[in-house]
Amino acid sequence: MSNDDFAMESMLEAFIHETNEMLEQLDEILLDSERAKSITDENINSIFRITHTIKGSAAMMSFNTISSLAHTVEDIFYVLREDPTKLRVVFDSIFDLVFKASDFFKQELEALQSGPYIEGDASSIIAQLSEQAAIIKGEAPAKAPVSELPNTDLASHKGLAKVRVFFEDDCGMENIRAFMLLNQLQSCCEALDSIPANPETDSAYCAEIIANGFIVLFKPSSSMDEVIKTIEGALNIKSYEVLSEGEAEYEANSDTPEAEMADVPNSVQQQVAAVKNEAQAITKGVKQSLISVNQTKLDQLMDLVGEIVTAESMVSSNPDLKGLRLDNFTKSVRELRKLTDELQDIVMSIRMVPLQSTFHKMDRIIRDMGKRLGKKAKLVTEGGDTEVDKTINDAIVDPLMHMIRNSMDHAIEMPEERIAAGKPEEGTVHLSAKNTGGEILITISDDGCGLNPEKLLEKARANGLLSKPESAYTDKEIYGLILLAGFSTNSNVTEYSGRGVGMDVVKKNIEQVGGTISISSELGKGTTFTIKIPLTLAIVDG
Repeated sequence: MSNDDFAMESMLEAFIHETNEMLEQLDEILLDSERAKSITDENINSIFRITHTIKGSAAMMSFNTISSLAHTVEDIFYVLREDPTKLRVVFDSIFDLVFKASDFFKQELEALQSGPYIEGDASSIIAQLSEQAAIIKGEAPAKAPVSELPNTDLASHKGLAKVRVFFEDDCGMENIRAFMLLNQLQSCCEALDSIPANPETDSAYCAEIIANGFIVLFKPSSSMDEVIKTIEGALNIKSYEVLSEGEAEYEANSDTPEAEMADVPNSVQQQVAAVKNEAQAITKGVKQSLISVNQTKLDQLMDLVGEIVTAESMVSSNPDLKGLRLDNFTKSVRELRKLTDELQDIVMSIRMVPLQSTFHKMDRIIRDMGKRLGKKAKLVTEGGDTEVDKTINDAIVDPLMHMIRNSMDHAIEMPEERIAAGKPEEGTVHLSAKNTGGEILITISDDGCGLNPEKLLEKARANGLLSKPESAYTDKEIYGLILLAGFSTNSNVTEYSGRGVGMDVVKKNIEQVGGTISISSELGKGTTFTIKIPLTLAIVDG
């Protein structure tokens, strides 16, 4: 693999990982706001920043459909930042469409991982979002974000420095490299703009940048030297030319910075301040001491630690050493055992991840199924900060999703049925996790209709699944029948269930990571699934 291929693969991995994290945050904000039937200014800003970042990152990677859809969502929330009350008119429609956009992004990320990648078609979602944007904006055209203002608006401001940058010959994707340079300059500049503006949005800018260079207009946050160092340190820079240092010229024509800014329209000052705050927020996030590591590397490290533990055990218990008095050797072996134990613990802890992100996925299932089935339900979670091994977390996602779907499809009744039964019209699905020492206990419970033992036996008898007389079955064994292959409690085939495929696969997946599943239920009251899984994947000592 060439260096360029390796760099591209690393960039793709980072893009997929970071975008997935942002989409989890987006879904969480949308779900919380939809339940509250309102959205805070902070959450509007968060959605704007998330979609703005996805737009830029996707454009940098030349994923134009993802970038275009993100830009459409960003445009809506830019308008809402100016006037949040406009959301009242189209609240439900906007949320449904942004959820659709989120799903499209996830599908594209999955396609990127599985390869070869063929861009999906988001034209329908974009068209629907554009219609809602038109409703929100009304007759008056919305103001463009500061990054999209014509260059003359900022270029004509006194005090802005100007640097012309030329990229290396034949480096390719000059517009994307220009966009990457702007991102780097955000940490040391304010009132940042460029000619051409928004270079990442059109590959046609490449020819202009090659011919005329890429002009950056800015006001240094601290010093001009820091900006020049950033430009010099950027990739593929062939040369640069300082056209204007800005401040010196500016100081010669005005007494104070405040005097210069007084000539700038208030709306532009506010927009520049907003961009500065966003850049500082992004910079804070970048400075966190966190790195992303490919899981394959962690697996290799885990295997290597296992080999070290085994080798240490073989050396310390070598029969050739039996009966020999080797005080220094014994002391060294004890120290080696201590170090290998510490190394093992550290590797285990690196692989541990909280269940919170997995729990959030279940919240989305409750929301979507409720809308499609006409049911009302909420998810209550507890213990989302409980940590499990990454491999185990990945293995239980599908089983949990299936059980949550079962709760919505089979257990939670229609609102009128719940009211007739003396229950709240909104059902509750409870998902919890806790560390009990060497294992994790996960429970999925609902306040739905519960399981009917007689009907379960009848269904099992019809499918030839009984292995002993019906009278010999305990309630626990009867509930366990639903874990058998080919068993379904739903007589109607739906998009969610009824085909007799599911709970047996759930049981199999859980057992593959050393776990167990049990069921308890009370007719008319609800059902509880209890899963016990090991805390980590074991490294065998010797």
